[in-house]
Amino acid sequence: MPIRLSPRFSVEKAHAMQLRLSKLVIRKDTLPETVHYVAGVDVAYTNRMSIGAVAVLDFASLSLIESQVAHVKTRFPYIPTLLSFREIPPALSAIRKLQVHPDVFLVDAHGIMHPYQLGFATHLGLVIDKPTIGVAKNPLYGKVESATDQGWMPIMDKEKIIGAKLFTKAGKEPVYISIGHKVSLQRAINIVTRCTRFHRIPEPTWKAHMITNEEKRKADYSGPKQHS
Repeated sequence: MPIRLSPRFSVEKAHAMQLRLSKLVIRKDTLPETVHYVAGVDVAYTNRMSIGAVAVLDFASLSLIESQVAHVKTRFPYIPTLLSFREIPPALSAIRKLQVHPDVFLVDAHGIMHPYQLGFATHLGLVIDKPTIGVAKNPLYGKVESATDQGWMPIMDKEKIIGAKLFTKAGKEPVYISIGHKVSLQRAINIVTRCTRFHRIPEPTWKAHMITNEEKRKADYSGPKQHS
């Protein structure tokens, strides 16, 4: 059964809201000099449910400290550029269960590198009022320029740098990093690089992704059986 939205909803109103919220984004670094805990956030879907997962890692060792999962009913359809409206409820439900308080959240999504400057990573950062970083596996918006001396490629929107294309592993596809909230782009790149170990995506989001996959597998396995 398709998800029914309120008659008062419109994509145009949602985009206008995104532009208003984007003006509240803090694009400078507010993180402490020493980061202790870093979290990864991911969302998956099964049947009519959304599965949010958050994995908190020790920043120094990248060992898992805590993880939480939330299953909530999916109440918003997939609409391009409005992903955050669909993914914030399950992600927020998982984050609210945490006992450990992460210094920064890495989100499997875009931040300000978005047509309306409010991807899921940015929207979530505003909602939880915490530093967030968008770490996406695919490009969404902007023009990629030549690599800097630091090895990453700026992604531009007119004259502004809105993100970075970064090859984290030789022979692998790049990741696309952008400010979510309360962190500078350079600090975001540094954190993502520091958190990358075995995979092209950083360990926190990898752990969160594996948790959502396992939860999805269990949900699909325990779902209604078809009888012939």
